Order: sequence, then structure tokens, then C-alpha cells
Amino acid sequence: MRILLFTGKGGVGKSTVAAGTAALSAASGLRTLVLSTDPAHSLADAFGAHVGPDPTEVAPLLFVQQVDAQLRFEQSWSEIQGYLLSVLDVAGVDPVAAEELTVIPGAEEVLALLELRLHALSDAWDVIVVDCAPTAETLRLLALPEALGWYMQRVLPIERRVVKVLKPVLSRAAGVPMPGDSVFDALERLHAELDEVRTLLSGPDASVRLVLTPENVVLAEARRSYTTLSLFGYRVDGVVANRVFPAEDADDWRAGWVLAQDQVLAQVEQSFAGLPLWRSVYRAREPVGVEALTELAREVYGDGDPLAAPGGSGPFRVTRTASGALLRLTLPNVTVDDVDLARNGDELVVTVGSYRRLLTLPAGLSRHRVAGARVEQGELRVRFEDRTAEKDRERTS
Repeated sequence: MRILLFTGKGGVGKSTVAAGTAALSAASGLRTLVLSTDPAHSLADAFGAHVGPDPTEVAPLLFVQQVDAQLRFEQSWSEIQGYLLSVLDVAGVDPVAAEELTVIPGAEEVLALLELRLHALSDAWDVIVVDCAPTAETLRLLALPEALGWYMQRVLPIERRVVKVLKPVLSRAAGVPMPGDSVFDALERLHAELDEVRTLLSGPDASVRLVLTPENVVLAEARRSYTTLSLFGYRVDGVVANRVFPAEDADDWRAGWVLAQDQVLAQVEQSFAGLPLWRSVYRAREPVGVEALTELAREVYGDGDPLAAPGGSGPFRVTRTASGALLRLTLPNVTVDDVDLARNGDELVVTVGSYRRLLTLPAGLSRHRVAGARVEQGELRVRFEDRTAEKDRERTS
């Protein structure tokens, strides 16, 4: 099963491109679902059809769904929210304000991805196309499962044991209800489901496609997205440049736009070297409906296969060397000054800009020390050396 996620800065036309790609997939005979995890759903507008919270057939083999994030929120978060509400009630917080305080910003978008997990497990589809939220929200969303995993592995087990042993004392002393097993179970269940989503989206059959318009501000955000998606282990398989002015028969006003866009597109080719760059021309009217969207996708992808799985071993890989191992993490568009690196036990802490990833090292590297690191050819390369080999050298010197 092929999973393809579309994201980009708000307003660049990612929903239209995602819908067109899904329509072309169905036209080729594949069972295709396109679903929106963007709170500002626009797939119904793109297809010109009524679309509900369940998969709706809009053409043969083509189904559309705008995920009911509120329903998923209630199913996955209600137990945890109920406990938090009881704590705030004891603290005297107004019930309406308490309900707002117990909703994590962006949680609905994150939980909407759980719908993807259910569809993937159902084995009902050949292709799932996801119209994601705008770039910043998507990046936070995709980073959450790993961050939550750190808490679940290190903090939650201790917390659970302490509460179980000291619950009667803590409840009387603090006057606040302590979380019961159902709350911890809900957290563990939520983490397990999100971890499955992460495994799906970082696997060899899933990739992210960036949609942009030829503007400097949009390009800058797309470059940052490429770096951050790679940091968290997600494959980016190509870029769609949308709303490109055709050069033919351009009057003076349009000729200025063509020139400005050509300059930005040259930078796009440099920034995403090695990735396919598809172009979608600026149309006189917005494509609406299955036929118009299918035609748009045919023009964009030409003779290429828009559903080809990304090649290679992914952004993160470890290879053995004579003295230890070499860890490689794809980090396009960064220099060594942009990266901060630290070792914390069996974890490598990689910080790029405002994003930080805790990379759990393979078990075989636990006895290795970091012998050096550099950024080269769009990769962070960290050299590990076996401590035993190091000691042997010291004894022979």
C-alpha cells in the first residue's frame, strides 16, 4: 500500500494537487482514498461534492474523507481529559475554562492521523493520499510520536509505580485526585497508536511531497520543511511548483512575473537537487471536480509515475566501519553551524533550529563513543568508535 502526504505553506494549492494526484491514481485502476487532516477542510470544495466524516465515493475507485477530528479526540483523549478536569475542579477552575485548558493545542490534528492507521490496517486501499495541515502544524504533528515515546519509556513507568504505592497518602495530603490505571492505560494506548502511525509514515512505502509556489518566502519555508522532515526520518519524494506562469505569449506585466518566477525556480532546483520537480501552470480558472483534477495531475506528472515509491534506505542509516560505525542522517540545506549535537546515554540529541530529535541509538552502538561529527553533502555524519578498540590502541601505544 502506498501512502503519500502533501503539505506546504497555507494557500499554495496543496489540497488541489493532493486531490488531483488521488483522482489520477483512481483513474489508473487503484483503490484510492484521499483524506484531509487539515482542520480547514477543502477537499469537498476541490471535488465539488458533499464529503462527510466517512469515506465518500466521488468516482469509481475514488473515495474522499474529511476526518472528524473532534470524534477522534473524544475517543482517544476523553479518559485523560476527564482526569485533568477533576483536578481543575478541585482547584476551583471554572468548568468552561477547565475544558479549554485540557485540550492540547494541535491535538485534534494529531489524533486525526489515527484515522490513517485504521485505514492502513483495514487493507481496503491500494493508495492513501493525505492532505495534511499547513507546514508548521504538520511538522509538529509528525514529531509528536517520538517525543511522546521518550516520556512513555522513561517517565510514565516510574510515575505509575509511585502513584500506585502512594495514592492514598498523596490524595489526602494534596487534596487532589490521583490518576487511576485507566488514565495510564489511555496514555499508553494513545502512544502505541501514534507509534504505529510513525512507523507507517517513515516506512519505505510512505513519503511526503512538498507543494510550493515560486515565491521567495514560500521557498524559504519549503527548505526548512525539507530539513526538518529529514531530521525526523520522513522521506521527501518530490516538489510540486504550483501556479507557474507560462512563458508563451506573455505581455509586459506577465513577462515580469515569468522572470521573477524563473529566478525562484532556479533556486528551487538547487535547494531540492536530486528530487523530482513537477510544475503546474497557472490556470485561468480553478480546477474543480474529478475530471478537471485528473487532467491537472496528468499535465503535472506527464509520463512519470506519480505513485512511485521513494528509493534508498531513508534519511537515517548506520553502517559499520573498521573501528566502529558511521551514522548518517540526511539534513539538506544546513551547515555544521546550524546543527547542535550531544550524547545522552543511549541517545543522540540532534538540534536543528527550533527542532530537536532524540535519536535512540541501535543497541550495538551503546558501547561506542562519539569520535567525531561533520556535515557533508547534505548529511550529518557521526563517527562512532568502539571503546574496546580504543583501549587496545592505548595499550599498544
